[in-house]
This record gives sequence, C-alpha cells and structure tokens, in this order.
Amino acid sequence: MSCTVHGTAASGNCHKVRMALDILGEPYEWREIDVLKGESRTPEFLAMNPNGKVPVLAIDGVTFLPESNAILWYLGEGTTLVPDDRLARARVLQWMFFEQYSHEPAIAVARFIRCFLKRNDDPRLPELAKRGAAALGVMERHLATHDWFVGDRLTIADLALFAYTHKAADGGFDLARYPAVSAWLARCGQQGGVTEMPTP
Repeated sequence: MSCTVHGTAASGNCHKVRMALDILGEPYEWREIDVLKGESRTPEFLAMNPNGKVPVLAIDGVTFLPESNAILWYLGEGTTLVPDDRLARARVLQWMFFEQYSHEPAIAVARFIRCFLKRNDDPRLPELAKRGAAALGVMERHLATHDWFVGDRLTIADLALFAYTHKAADGGFDLARYPAVSAWLARCGQQGGVTEMPTP
C-alpha cells in the first residue's frame, strides 16, 4: 500500500498517523496542510473531508479517510498494533474514545492556544488546565499498574495518547507530576517509529 497523508506535522492528530505508518514500514507521501492559512477549507480539501480538518488519508485517488483514530484503526488492523482478542480490541477503542473525548479537547486545545495562536492569557486556559489535569490523572492511575494501555505491548491506543501527551508541556501541563505517565512516554520513545512531534 502506498498512500498520501494530508496533514500538519505539528498536529498530534496527524503525528499519530505518521508514527503508525513509520512503525509498520508503509510507504507514504506527506502533504503539509497549513490550517491557519485556510488550506483545509479549500474546495479541493473539502472534497476529501467535508469537515475541513486534518489528517486525511488518501488511500488512492478516489478513496479518502479522515479522522485520526479511524485512520489508526484502518492502518493497524491485522498488525501487532491491534490485538486479536475481542475484549482487548474493545479496550483499545475505549482508550481511543477517551483520547478524543476527554484528553485531546483539553490538552491539544491548550497547546493550540499557546503555541499556534500565541495567547498565553486566553480566558479558556484555566478550564482547559483543569480538564487536562483530570485526563492525565486517569492515565496516571492506569499506568501505575500497567506498562501499556492495552495488553503487554504498544498498540494504536498508545499511539493515540502519546501524540499530544508527550507535548503536554507546550500547553502548560507539568508532566513531572505524573511519574507513571512519564515512564510510559519513555517506554513509547524506545519503540522504533515513535518519534517526537515538532513544536510550531
């Protein structure tokens, strides 16, 4: 399979897709999209994803898959990144839903405000800090007794959560307060294909 990723390198939702492709050794082309310049709102982009968001996986010239975690599942299916066991597969989805519903809306948004918009006095930041700390607390409690989010090896659940967590400091979060999360980040970083995301 050779595909094209339309994404933003400094976006965690895009970086998780890049890591999955790199881990699996899949050939791909990266096309950088500048969302601040409106490049995800052009007619050409909206034809691929009417929601106007990155990333989009172009599987071929006519088949496009948006939504980062859907892309992770598509890429990981049938590989070591997705377990065979039925309950374990549901657990992977559990953590991926947590990432998109409880984690990303706080940690990623705080990072976007601080790093992309350069607004350190934005009135939304205190509430985002509270919600992000709660999400990191959930992760900390789980990782205190587990090396990985599901099973005994890295899965797409880990990739989904690694992307924005390892750059949480960009959003004002102190990872030193979460030793189990920090140890998990180090374990992830030792896996081939898991790389650091650039800061905008």
